[in-house]
Order: sequence, then C-alpha cells, then structure tokens
Amino acid sequence: MRIIVAGGDGFCGWPTALYLSKQGHDVAIIDSMVRRKIDEELRSNSITPIASLAERTAKWKELTGKEIRIYMGDLQHFDFLKLVMEQEMPEAFVHFAEQRSAPYSMIDREHAVYTQVNNVVGTLNVLYAIKEIVPDCHLIKLGTMGEYGTPNIPIEEGYLEVEHKGRKDRLPFPKQPGSYYHLSKVHDSHNIMFACRMWGIRATDLNQGVVYGLSTDETDMDPVLANRLDYDGVFGTALNRFIIQSAIGHDLTVYGKGGQTRGFLHIQDTVRCIEIAAENPADPGEFRVFNQFTELFSVLDLAKMVLKVAQEEGLDTKISNLENPRIEKEEHFFEAVNTNLLDLGLQPQLLTDDVIRNILKTVLLHKDRVIKENVLPNVKWK
Repeated sequence: MRIIVAGGDGFCGWPTALYLSKQGHDVAIIDSMVRRKIDEELRSNSITPIASLAERTAKWKELTGKEIRIYMGDLQHFDFLKLVMEQEMPEAFVHFAEQRSAPYSMIDREHAVYTQVNNVVGTLNVLYAIKEIVPDCHLIKLGTMGEYGTPNIPIEEGYLEVEHKGRKDRLPFPKQPGSYYHLSKVHDSHNIMFACRMWGIRATDLNQGVVYGLSTDETDMDPVLANRLDYDGVFGTALNRFIIQSAIGHDLTVYGKGGQTRGFLHIQDTVRCIEIAAENPADPGEFRVFNQFTELFSVLDLAKMVLKVAQEEGLDTKISNLENPRIEKEEHFFEAVNTNLLDLGLQPQLLTDDVIRNILKTVLLHKDRVIKENVLPNVKWK
C-alpha cells in the first residue's frame, strides 16, 4: 500500500520506513530534520555515525532497487502537508513526527511550549489533511504508555469498563502523564478520538513502551543505513544509557530507588507492530488503542542485566544511585494489558543477554564519540 512515514529520519521512523519498503509497500518520508538540529542545540550526538537522509535513501535504492521519496518540511505548515498528501494519496499515515523526550519538554517554559505546539498542532494538521484529502487513510499514531502514568489498578488497552451509580459505560482509561511531553500525547489521543467520532476517520493509537536496541535486518545491510543511538541525559533511554555508560567505564546511574517499572520492546518489534497495524486497519470511525510493549522491567532490573553482561565482557563498572531528577513514584504497582498486537500475530523479540551484548559491542566501536559531560541528567522536573 501507499504509506507515508512522518518523522522517517528518526530512531523509530527510519527502520520502519526501510522495513515497510522491503515488505513491498510504496513508502514516502516526511521529516523536518529538527531532531538533528536538537543535537546541535544540546551539543550532543548519536553514538553511531548517521548519514544524511538523502544519502540513506540513495543507498537503499542502490541496494534494493526500491525508492523511498523524501519530503522535507514541517507538519506545522498545513499547505506543505496538504501538497504532500495530494501527491502521495496515502492509504496509511504513520506518525512518528513529534518531539519525543520527556526531559526536553521539562527544560523550561520555552521547551514545554515547543513540545506541546509541535506535537498537538502537527497531529491536528494531519487529521484535517486526512479529512479533506484522503478520508479513508488509516492514521497510525505513535502514542506512549506514559500517558497512563502508574495507576494502582491494571492498565487496559485504551478503555475501561466503568460502573457508576448503577450505570455502565466504556470510557477512555484515565491518564496521569508525568511530563509536558506525555501530556502532549494525551492531547493527541483526545483530538484523534474526537476526529474519529466526528468525521469517521480510522485511527490506531500505539501506546508504545520504551524502545531499546539499535539495528534491524534492514539497517544492518550497509553502514550508510545505520540507525541513531542516543545516550545523553535528555534523549537517552535507560537501557541504552546504561550500556553506553558501561562501555566508557562510568557507573550505571539509577534514578532514585530504581523501582520505576515500564513496558519495553525491541526496535525490531516496533517496525513489526507498524506493519501489523497497517495490514489490519481500524474501521471507519474507530479509534483503536494498542499497548505496544512486550516485557516489563524496573530501572534497577535493567541496570543489573547490563552490569552482568558488562562484567562478562571484562568491563569494570558498577551501579550507583542518583537523586531522581524527575517527580515520579520510585516504587509502585504496574500491570498492563498488551494482547491486541499479540492476537494479530506479533512474535516478541525478548530482551536477552545476547541482545545487550550485541548493542554493547557496537557501542564499544564508537565509544570515542561519547561526549562524557552529556551522560548524566541535567534537567530537573522542579
């Protein structure tokens, strides 16, 4: 089918675009390159060298004969988006094009406002473009498990059966987001649900857990196709950050008690989940929610797993606890349902020592690129 991947230069978007192209879909990428500009702002970088998007897509065509078209622009600009939609007439729109870092959104007022405007207005523009140009297009939107927070009840997939004063209803699951970034995702979900109800748009909200890993079969085909890997205190997720800290001889820095538990999944499962959603679209008017994760781990669990592999590889490292820069429960109940994608055929790639070891070996090849002053957190929620 014809698929647009918005944010197709990013950590999740790039391997997704390659995977969908390899599977035979006709893929186009929209990207504003803002993530690369943020690296410059933060004086940070990907530990893996990444080629330009033009070089990446040219290499892909050289290797596979498949073209991935590029549209450089911002979803904030509706006229640009409308022209792309009219030219491509997509059957599915995969939306990764949002500011994705909780710490970035909490730097200050300016970054909070940027995150909310960029994410919420961009998604609103996509909804209107679908309504006006391709009303049968399936919106596949990357949400986050962080929308739910850490409630003291099991988290359902988007909805909750409620009985109140003798009456029953199926309502959106309560949201308790922990940052202005997560709040923007909540606003997105509400706007998409409204558009589905009002206009008959079909949409799948993928409430994704924390993604770990680096490469897929497609990004491994050539160094030019390599995916980015973030390690800093703003964009680096816990597992990848721990692996990189072990590679440079830094303590594995656990925030607070380390009992913060979240859903996790491998980047290979991310791209597969997008394919599953695209090939099994929501019905017109349906706002469907999938909890997109495969396993649950606490932060301390991850640190211990990395420590074990690092020591087996002869690295001298240890775990240390930092004062938590975030406002969050450090020990809590966490149970979540994730059956929808499994029922549609997802076969999870589980987190094993070998997975960690393979990432670590790649990191060791590029550890000279680590800017050490970026490894520790410098953004506080208060």
